[in-house]
Amino acid sequence: MFSKIVTSALFAGFCAGLIAALVQIVFVQPVLLHAELYEGGDLVHFGADAVSAHPDLGGFDVMRNGLSVLFMALTYVGYAFILVAVMSLAAERGAVINTRTGLIWGIAGFVTWHFAPAFSLPPEVPGVAAADVFVRQIWWWGTVAATGVALALIAFGRSALAWGAAIALLVAPHLIGAPHPDSFTGPVPPEIAALFASRALGFGFATWVALGGLCGYFWQRENANA
Repeated sequence: MFSKIVTSALFAGFCAGLIAALVQIVFVQPVLLHAELYEGGDLVHFGADAVSAHPDLGGFDVMRNGLSVLFMALTYVGYAFILVAVMSLAAERGAVINTRTGLIWGIAGFVTWHFAPAFSLPPEVPGVAAADVFVRQIWWWGTVAATGVALALIAFGRSALAWGAAIALLVAPHLIGAPHPDSFTGPVPPEIAALFASRALGFGFATWVALGGLCGYFWQRENANA
């Protein structure tokens, strides 16, 4: 069992990490680079002449993009270990794990790690006003944990009590409320912040669905070869 988890997670996580790196470099990184120009004062939003909405962000940065590929590969291998480990527990209870069901697991992962926290604490570009990072991290991890348990109760619960607890866990972090700054200030145009939030969520959805499908595929293949 352990060898199947390790093999499936390594292959699935590495492949998903490459997909994540490509999506980030093409769609997310340009928005971040644009925001950094405002954060560093190279561009000014209010009280200055109009600037292009599509500035020249320079050429291909081998070092930066290479580190992005490495970071994404390591990150998604870690995600894959978590996902495959939970899949193995579900398989022991009779759940069918394959590429198709893996896609559903990937959507659940996206909801847990991206969508649910973003409902109250959306992805932020550099330079925007934000609450204390430690407080935000505590709220974010609490929301991830509550959402993950809630989705497990929905998927595997067999009583109204389990489903009621799931609903309570889904709602609780947002009723408590995410930490926000006392005032909203910052040099980055709101259009860039909105684009980054939408790109970040789209990035999360695409990569988690890919990760889930790959985990299901490699798990099924390892079982067939066992």
